Amino acid sequence: MNQYHIEGGFPISGVIRASGNKNAALPCIAAALLTDEPVVLRNIPDIEDVQVMLDIYQSLGGQVEKLGAGAYRMILRDIKSSEVPPEQARKMRASILFAGPLLARTGKVVLPPPGGDVIGRRRLDTHFLALTELGAQVTTDDTFVFGAACLKGADIFLDEASVTATENAVMAAVTAEGETILTNAASEPHVQDLCRMLRAMGARIEGIGSNILRIKAVRKLSGCDFKIGADFMEVGSFIGLAAATHGELTIEGPEVRDLRPAKIAFGKLGIVWQHEGTALHVPAKQEMAVNCDLGGMIPKIDDAPWPGFPPDLTSIITVVATQVSGTVLIHEKMFESRMFFVDKLIAMGARIVLCDPHRAVVSGPSRLAGSELHSPDVRAGMAMVIAAMCAEGKSVIRNVYQIERGYENLVKRLSSLGARIRGEE
Repeated sequence: MNQYHIEGGFPISGVIRASGNKNAALPCIAAALLTDEPVVLRNIPDIEDVQVMLDIYQSLGGQVEKLGAGAYRMILRDIKSSEVPPEQARKMRASILFAGPLLARTGKVVLPPPGGDVIGRRRLDTHFLALTELGAQVTTDDTFVFGAACLKGADIFLDEASVTATENAVMAAVTAEGETILTNAASEPHVQDLCRMLRAMGARIEGIGSNILRIKAVRKLSGCDFKIGADFMEVGSFIGLAAATHGELTIEGPEVRDLRPAKIAFGKLGIVWQHEGTALHVPAKQEMAVNCDLGGMIPKIDDAPWPGFPPDLTSIITVVATQVSGTVLIHEKMFESRMFFVDKLIAMGARIVLCDPHRAVVSGPSRLAGSELHSPDVRAGMAMVIAAMCAEGKSVIRNVYQIERGYENLVKRLSSLGARIRGEE
């Protein structure tokens, strides 16, 4: 689809099932390169980014068989190329995740600079630091070329807790000679999923869920049958959508432990939910009022590496704050261009002061008016969908390819909840 047409002002209501975690599926697909035995991945979301990763896997010589909804059988007995195709690499930042496993299996990687969301500078230095420490030589001209006669374990301190750099380092280290210690490693749920998959393949990894990972090399990894966890970014987006439209929603299958940082942040806006068995319920009658800090101070919602509030939910909670009574400061500390989409919200009637590229003061509630919008990235695009569904009148959102990179069958699923939304080519 090229665009969404949305008529706002209608609360959502119903039941929806959480999709598999996009940010876990992508490194797990790359990790399937580490073995010549079959790998079965389950609960894989049906989104554009997954398809691109599978295309890259197949271009390297892999075979992919779809077993059913969300399930794939993958096998790559002989790698026919160590070069990631430029066309696919430009489509997504996650293409860099093939560097670690290709280097481990073939000793060489040729990787065009990866593409992805336009949310500011997204440095790759930490990838190079980690792989160099493991023994790789790296050249960075028009393409990135990694080479290593033999990878050897090392005591590595990452200069930032980068998710994808941690994942690349872990994938390269599991068969590197000796022991690797990764300090200041990222520990997000999707990093944990990757580590659990690798352990199911025979890797020896300790410290999963912490910022220090100890990896003892094994000679060879086997195949596995692994299920990806639920996408807590998607769940957080749907919680925000339900609250902002004054709707009621039940989400089946979320991972409760992954939502604790989001629960604190949404709680600052007077938004709560209850857990009912394996489901999460967002009630219709929310307080929707800012809870001030002690002394009546304006509260701050700021993102951080895990277990902080996830940066991918910053755009979502910014839109939700426009529908809440009171004032809150949103501080996006990790990407200098992510907050620029708020200009579109201001044009719709939101009362937001963009203090600088990282901070916005939001005062609500605001009556939003339908508008023509353009999605700059996955999460800002979903935030615009929420804004359009809150707004009075009709909105058109273009460049929805960006949204569909991260949200599975969005039009169909939202329509089932009563949203007035349709897609057009």
